[in-house]
Amino acid sequence: MKLEIGHAMSDSEVLQIDIKKVIASKNPTLAKWLPGFIMSYIKRVLHQEEINAFLKRAHHLHDYDFVKAVLDLFSIQYIVHGIENVPKEGRFLFASNHPQGAIDSMCFIDAVHEHMGDCRFVVNDVLLTLKNFDPIFLPVNHFGGQNKENARLFDEAFKSNLQILYYPAGFVSRKIKGKVQDIDWKKSFINLAIKYERSIVPVFIDTQNSAFFYRLSKIRTALGIKANIEMFYLADEMFKQTGKTLHLYFGKPISYTTLTENKNSAELAREIQRITYRLKSM
Repeated sequence: MKLEIGHAMSDSEVLQIDIKKVIASKNPTLAKWLPGFIMSYIKRVLHQEEINAFLKRAHHLHDYDFVKAVLDLFSIQYIVHGIENVPKEGRFLFASNHPQGAIDSMCFIDAVHEHMGDCRFVVNDVLLTLKNFDPIFLPVNHFGGQNKENARLFDEAFKSNLQILYYPAGFVSRKIKGKVQDIDWKKSFINLAIKYERSIVPVFIDTQNSAFFYRLSKIRTALGIKANIEMFYLADEMFKQTGKTLHLYFGKPISYTTLTENKNSAELAREIQRITYRLKSM
């Protein structure tokens, strides 16, 4: 789904999500024959009306102000633990679990910004269409090669003194062996930390989605369905977070120089993932 958000100055220019038009642009035949009650269900699950109302109210906000507006919309609070472990003058790659989908990201951005100043968050490049987050979001293409402009932005940010936020799993947590946890972290963040000489700060975000989300994921997997249909419900899961207080646990920086002593990036990724999940009990 491609959404275009401009720096709107009037209600007529403000982005309004129209699910029916999006479906029609991708599959006109499906849009024509899709029953009205199914379309109504899709709109309700995606919270089209509520999101559009928010986009109207907050269209003039950008970067960290927009992040705070999202947190205010859902009456989200968060408590930070261990941030004193992180020197304010350092250049870090903050590596975190990804338990929720959106609210965890907003808390992550706000917490690092409050303590460390300006930061960049590595996200799928399709999210760059959400212009209200400019210039926080840093593009990476998970489905193909980087275009030259995005590659340049990525390289410049990693070379800068800006703090970098990263989800090594690249995927929202699922219930694995009875516990809500990420899939194995990919080694790319280890290689990036070494390449750009950034120490890694492990971060554990303590929240989770509803039982429905994990149950649907389990059923889908058991049926051998490859499409992650549970992702369709992430907007609904975001609204279910309303009023919650999240806890963010920051570990001590792991120097990039120690990473170079071990040639096995995949094993390092697994070890840092284990460290991250222990932060809550430390």
